[in-house]
Amino acid sequence: MTSQTSATGPAVPAPHQIMLAVAPNGGRHTRQDHPNLPLTPAALAAAAAECLEAGANLLHVHVRDHQGRHTLDAAAYHKAFTAIRHEVGDGLVLQTTTEAIGQYTAPQQMEAVRALRPGAVSLAVAELFSGAASEHEVATFLAELALDQVLVQYILYSADDQRHLQALVQREIVPLPFWTLYVLGRYGQPRLSTPQDLLAFPPFSGPVTAPWAVCAFGPGELRCALAAVAFGGHVRIGFENNFQTPNGQTATSNAAQVRQLVAALGTLGAVPMSAAQLRATWQQPQG
Repeated sequence: MTSQTSATGPAVPAPHQIMLAVAPNGGRHTRQDHPNLPLTPAALAAAAAECLEAGANLLHVHVRDHQGRHTLDAAAYHKAFTAIRHEVGDGLVLQTTTEAIGQYTAPQQMEAVRALRPGAVSLAVAELFSGAASEHEVATFLAELALDQVLVQYILYSADDQRHLQALVQREIVPLPFWTLYVLGRYGQPRLSTPQDLLAFPPFSGPVTAPWAVCAFGPGELRCALAAVAFGGHVRIGFENNFQTPNGQTATSNAAQVRQLVAALGTLGAVPMSAAQLRATWQQPQG
């Protein structure tokens, strides 16, 4: 965090500008889990507008097929992204997922991204480098994303995933720049996420430097997010990982969770950056 000189006193720290991402639905939940879970393009667009107003700058989007099932279909994403952009313009970075959920292989995940050509994508290291595709195939795919200036965020479920990613960077399989997302907790696990879980994911050191963010399962989501910000990280919240407020009550909406987080960020001297500022962290000027 840098410092700014005050006209009336000593220098004060500049705000820590953060990526505040929202994952509004995920690929597993249904409206039986929460009545306000946004699943259709129209519902995603409405949720996006609310989250933008609340302070978010990135939307991590899952889409569903006509039966409500998780899909990576490019046409379904085009419909959802068109509806969202109609409501928010370029006010949010739109990030597609490649999550397999037991349905997609690494080659299928890469083909889905190539068909969509998104501005931002999340890639799970454990899925992409599962052996279903050769390292050469994956490296070629990642080079294409770098050439297109796609914001790549690698999903890390464990310290082993992080070490694997570091090794891939050192071997020049994975190009810079990228972001990472540390996942605290898992689907279906009874143990709730706590800020202490973050200790398994120390920020990159040595030859690898990458901005990092955290998402967390359960009502400890807010505390985990604030712990991440306190240590210089960024955050992702939303119904994909958590439906509850810190006191265990059911949250009313994704936007309500964003507002609660933004209100708490002030105590840490942090503010969400704009979507334009977020894009500038990885995009290079053309010309």
